[in-house]
Amino acid sequence: MAAELLPILSNDVQDSAPTRQRLPKWLKRPLPQAGMQFTTNVIADLKLETVCESAKCPNQTECWSQKTATFMILGNVCTRPCGFCSVLKGKTETVLADEPGRVAEAAERLGLKYVVITSVTRDDLPDGGADHFYECVLAVRERTGAKVEVLTPDFRGNRNAISRVIESRPDVFNHNTETVPRLYERVRRNADYRRTLDLLQQIKDEAPEMPTKSGLMLGLGETRDELLEVCSDLRAVGVDMLTLGQYLQPTAEHLPVERYVPPEEFDEIGEQMRRLGFSMVASGPFVRSSYHAGEMADVLHV
Repeated sequence: MAAELLPILSNDVQDSAPTRQRLPKWLKRPLPQAGMQFTTNVIADLKLETVCESAKCPNQTECWSQKTATFMILGNVCTRPCGFCSVLKGKTETVLADEPGRVAEAAERLGLKYVVITSVTRDDLPDGGADHFYECVLAVRERTGAKVEVLTPDFRGNRNAISRVIESRPDVFNHNTETVPRLYERVRRNADYRRTLDLLQQIKDEAPEMPTKSGLMLGLGETRDELLEVCSDLRAVGVDMLTLGQYLQPTAEHLPVERYVPPEEFDEIGEQMRRLGFSMVASGPFVRSSYHAGEMADVLHV
C-alpha cells in the first residue's frame, strides 16, 4: 500500500513546529495519590527497576496508587540509543542472579494477579537476556500463581533466545513495533522492522495458542496509510492484541512530538484497526503497552 505523506491529523496543525509544545487539554488530568507510597516502598526495598520510572510513563501515579507496576529487568541501562526513550544509555550492569526472586517477592507483596515484565535491551549479552526472562517468569508464577506478560526486546533476531522466552510459557508475549518503518532510523535506531515481524511470527509458529501483542506510538510523523499498513502486517503474523498511544517527549533532548492526536481520532483509528481482525485494541492518548494489561488479557480470557 503506498503511503501518502500527509499527517494523520487535520490541516490546522500541519505547520506546527517540531518543538516542545503545550499539552492539549485532553492530556491533562488529576493525579491520584492514595496508595502511591506503598508501591514506592516495595520497589525501593527490593531494589527493583520499573519502566514506569525509567521511561517517565504518564500513568505511573495512577498505576502505583493501585499497587501495580511494570518491572524492568536486566538493569536500568540500555544498549540502544532510541530517539523516543528516556531509559539510560551507556555502560550496562551485571545481571543479578537474585533478581527473579526479588521480582516475584514484589509481585507477592503488591498482591498482583497479572504481572508485566519488560527489560532494557542488552545487545551485550549473548542471548540478550532471554534466559533471565525465563527465570523471572517461572519465579513469579511459582511464588504467586499470577499470570505473566512479557514485553521483550528483539534479541537481535536470535531465534534460540526467542524460543527460550517462549519456553517459559508467558500468558501474553508482547513485543512493540513502536512506529512505522520509514521512521525507524530516527525513532528506533538499531532495530529492524522485518526482525520485529519475524519475532512475532516465530511465537505463533512455536506456540500458536500463545496470545501475542504489539504497540505503536502516534504523533511521530506517521501517516494513516503507513499506520494501516503496519497493522495489516501485524495481523498477517497473527498478532492478537494491539495498543496505540500518544508519544510524549520525555525531555528536550528526545524526539519532538510532531502532533497530538485527539481522543476522538484515537477512537476512529482504533475502530479501523479492529476491522483488521485484532481480538483486542486499546487506542487512546494515555494507552501504553502495559497500561491495564490485565484487563486487556481478561477480554481474551487469558
